[in-house]
Amino acid sequence: MSLALHSTDTRELFDRYVVPNYGRFPLRLSRGQGSRVWDEDGNEYLDFGAGIAVCSIGHCHPRVIDVMTKQLGTLVHTSNLYYTRPQGLLAKRLVELVGEPGKVFFCNSGAEANEALYKLARKFGNDCEPPPPTHTTGEEIAPEQNRFGIITFDGSFHGRTLAGIAATGQEKVKRGFEPMVEGFSQVPFNDAPALLAAIRPDTAAVLLEPIQGEIGIRPATQQFLKTVRSICDDYGLLLLFDEIQCGLGRTGDWCGWRSIAPDVIPDAVSWAKGIAGGFPLGAIWVRDKSVSLKSGGDISLANLLGPGSHGTTFGGTPLVCSGALEVLNVIESEGLLENARTLGDYARSAIAQIDSPLISEIRGVGLMFGIELAPDFAEKANTGDRAPSLWLVDRLHEAHLLAVPSGTHAIRWLPPLNVTRAEIDEAVGILRRVLPSAG
Repeated sequence: MSLALHSTDTRELFDRYVVPNYGRFPLRLSRGQGSRVWDEDGNEYLDFGAGIAVCSIGHCHPRVIDVMTKQLGTLVHTSNLYYTRPQGLLAKRLVELVGEPGKVFFCNSGAEANEALYKLARKFGNDCEPPPPTHTTGEEIAPEQNRFGIITFDGSFHGRTLAGIAATGQEKVKRGFEPMVEGFSQVPFNDAPALLAAIRPDTAAVLLEPIQGEIGIRPATQQFLKTVRSICDDYGLLLLFDEIQCGLGRTGDWCGWRSIAPDVIPDAVSWAKGIAGGFPLGAIWVRDKSVSLKSGGDISLANLLGPGSHGTTFGGTPLVCSGALEVLNVIESEGLLENARTLGDYARSAIAQIDSPLISEIRGVGLMFGIELAPDFAEKANTGDRAPSLWLVDRLHEAHLLAVPSGTHAIRWLPPLNVTRAEIDEAVGILRRVLPSAG
């Protein structure tokens, strides 16, 4: 059996044995180094997807390999019944990067990190005293009423668990999985009046991505983030940030929201993707602020998820935490926050200079940006029944550049934070060569 499997084509293995829940491109990747990957036939590609913003310092960084190899021979897993130093050190580092007192919970993925935020919001709404009415509410909340509602935004993406798709503001992810988990509602992004109108007596929290990723890189405005913080304060709601794609260096700041509104402080933040450079790790930071319990007394929000309220088997293992610590060390010591800011600006300027009628807009912050395609792209490029975003990504793959589609009319570039100017020029050159054939 093993010999037969070894001789079987990789794609055939997937067709026969892997659940077909992904629309995969026909690339069979086998190796990576830095900003490059190679397929099974030895073809080289410049990787501007980076595992969808996961490989934040590229593939196979030697410092991370060294640290994790040492940890692999020391202690890999113990369960969270015990203390392990790498988890404690990583939690300390993340709290320091936020720059505000708080605590961290570790899990395995972005979807799990957001699940922890939903549970935090419900625990807060169920166990904590509602705020007194303010000049903006006009409605008092009954002390016995539980608050469990979470307001999210159109175009958002918060994962593919049942609660995650209920939170997500895209109908395509919800189809076939009805009924939705109760308690989630969506309003237009960057629309504070719509948010205000959606608040009900049972609302407990507002969850948003400071920069929406899956929809094609759409940043919140500074005024919107400030206003949402003010609304949450007035209504006694938690402000939750999903920084799974935009956090930990991607925007040129450790906290993505600080690239937009540096004075805003959320109540909790979720991270994943780039946190461990390719290894499965998610986390949330919860702010150390006092909340009043219905049962009497006060407690820190950071301690609200107490023993037995939430957990994970694999979250925060010594192996992955040691790797994540080194990823953060590399970002700091190699000056990659500045690199993200500088080369992100340079890349967006270089794309704009292509001056193609097939590109309608370039959006983004740092090294996460979306290239919006013209509404008539399909007609001008003769894409047939292929969505413009998929058609263009296919052409880029043929030219040996990896990119990520977003919806029907946008693509994302999410290169490693240590990408070079020469690699930016190479990617822009490929895009320039591909687009004329679509004109």
